[in-house]
Amino acid sequence: MPATARSARPPVLTPGRPLYEEVRAHLTEGVAAGRWKAGEAIPSEADLAAHFGVAIGTIRKAVDSLVAQGTLLRRQGKGTFVTAHDGRRLMFHFFHIVGADGAKAYPEVRTASFERGRADAAEAAALAIVRDERVIRIRNVLSLDGRAVIVDDITLPAALFPGLTERIFTARDNTIYHLFQSRYGINVLRTDERLRATLASGPTAALLGLPAGAPLLEIRRVAITFRDRPVELRVSRVNTASHVYHNTFGKGEAI
Repeated sequence: MPATARSARPPVLTPGRPLYEEVRAHLTEGVAAGRWKAGEAIPSEADLAAHFGVAIGTIRKAVDSLVAQGTLLRRQGKGTFVTAHDGRRLMFHFFHIVGADGAKAYPEVRTASFERGRADAAEAAALAIVRDERVIRIRNVLSLDGRAVIVDDITLPAALFPGLTERIFTARDNTIYHLFQSRYGINVLRTDERLRATLASGPTAALLGLPAGAPLLEIRRVAITFRDRPVELRVSRVNTASHVYHNTFGKGEAI
């Protein structure tokens, strides 16, 4: 087996299961286990085909599936890489608030609070943890064009982010998901979002400079990593007076 694949022996494939699904599962486990780091190339399709003992077409189908999922990223003429949550070009895969004219802008983020507590029933259900398990709660205010537009309430399972402090969180030099990936090896692969109309409570209204009861858009997002494990609950409340939610499925970059 090629040294670049970093495994002592070929995996045993399960009889009766589609080969590409088996290959995809093994590649996913390799990324999850850190065999290939964020931003690092995986072995070539020819090397993987030799390793798994399958046709290149089977490898390509498995890799295509992981590219579509966001686990891997193809770079023309360079190879296939583990997706890294890094850089402005990857900004809008998970951030969908734009100007009413469609203009995209990177938000200025201010952390209003950083606290530890115990998961309530709703948080526990969303994060697939037991009620009263330790969590980290973070409130961010996001401004666009110099005006506060979004209040994000983020809940994290404390067990997945050992040693995370407010200083570490606010001193990050990139996106939150890049921090998850670079410091804790947690790759956010996809999100589950639900949208509804809501009214601004007193504290949220004050942060957004609005009267209490002003209409807002609420986005409830659960970020998900390998093996469908939830790693973050984020409830965003958005002033849509001058901004809209815009998501073009199957296209875009990532935050």
